Amino acid sequence: MPEFEWQFTLVLLTNGVMIGLMYALIALGFVLIYKATDAINFAQGEFVMFAGFIAAGAADLAGAPFWVSALLSVAGMVALGFGLERVVLRPLIGRPVIAVVMATIGLAAVLRGGAVLAFGAGTRAIEMPVGDTPLDLGPVMLSRVQLVGAGVSLVFLALFTWFFLKSRVGIAMRAVADSQQVAMAMGINVQRYFALAWAMAGIVSALGGVVWGAMLGVDNQLALVGLKVFPVVILGGLDSVLGAVVGGLIVGVVENLAAGYLDPYVGGGTKDFAPYVLMIVALMLRPEGMFGRRRIERV
Repeated sequence: MPEFEWQFTLVLLTNGVMIGLMYALIALGFVLIYKATDAINFAQGEFVMFAGFIAAGAADLAGAPFWVSALLSVAGMVALGFGLERVVLRPLIGRPVIAVVMATIGLAAVLRGGAVLAFGAGTRAIEMPVGDTPLDLGPVMLSRVQLVGAGVSLVFLALFTWFFLKSRVGIAMRAVADSQQVAMAMGINVQRYFALAWAMAGIVSALGGVVWGAMLGVDNQLALVGLKVFPVVILGGLDSVLGAVVGGLIVGVVENLAAGYLDPYVGGGTKDFAPYVLMIVALMLRPEGMFGRRRIERV
């Protein structure tokens, strides 16, 4: 293979890994909710969008520096998570999972419309104080925003892996997901762990909103990142933090390779559907994902 082609492939792979880690951070929000409630949060993309609007709005309206804006976004999303759990989702404890799923679909529409009403429809920028000049690493040029996003993703993915595997609270949240009725019978406060799960999902959404908002800008289209991440959690497994990482890396690399090698022949757009091809294949071959827990049901 010619040297230029090797360098081109290396650039695509490196950028794919960076984007994949950023996908994994948002996918962690899906995993958190699924582990605690056994339901899929279809409003995860809108959570990311709303968090980005909070950070951008704090910077635009109050002139807050980046770190203050990011902290305000985290605090705002934690409060939103607690509030939504208390008002909308707590009455659904013990109900069929489909009730929670439909509630999150409704929340997605409300958040998307509410964000436009509160912050406007224009695109807002989040200025991350890392500079715009790419980092030159020989044949590879890396965006500083992507590097920061990948680093933040790695740190929080490691923290949440430890949380679910080693901490008492994390183990209790997994027990709640297995069976709410049994968890309540064992003395676990299901309502408290529901609230904690949504607050933690709010933190992850705030981090994702700030990072992706700094890279793409913040408008109501930022919510589409949640749809791009959905193949990640299906591929890796809805209840696996490791699956979110591996699935994110695979999707990030595949869509970059598709864009680099297939777009010149088909006129573009392959990176938009390549992740969903992977998702369909995963659903046909292993519906629970690579690292998901296989469930055996007696009939």
